[in-house]
Amino acid sequence: MKLTVKVITRARRNLIKQDAEGIKVYLNAPAVDGKANEALIDVLAENYRVGKHQIEIIKGLKSRHKIIKIEGI
Repeated sequence: MKLTVKVITRARRNLIKQDAEGIKVYLNAPAVDGKANEALIDVLAENYRVGKHQIEIIKGLKSRHKIIKIEGI
C-alpha cells in the first residue's frame, strides 16, 4: 500500500488525521537529523499494526510531503 502523507513536526503529540486534503501526521519530534522520519515510521507502524521494517519512505526524505510504502497490508 502506498500513502501520500504531509508531516507536521514539533506538534504537542503524535497524531494521524485524515481530511479532504489527505493524511496529515503530527509528530512531536523535530525535523533534525532524521528524528522526524524515525518518529513517522514509529507512528505509522503502531497505527497500521505492522513492523517498522515493513515501512519505507519512498520519496520526500527531506520534505514535509512524503510517499510511504507499507508492506503487508
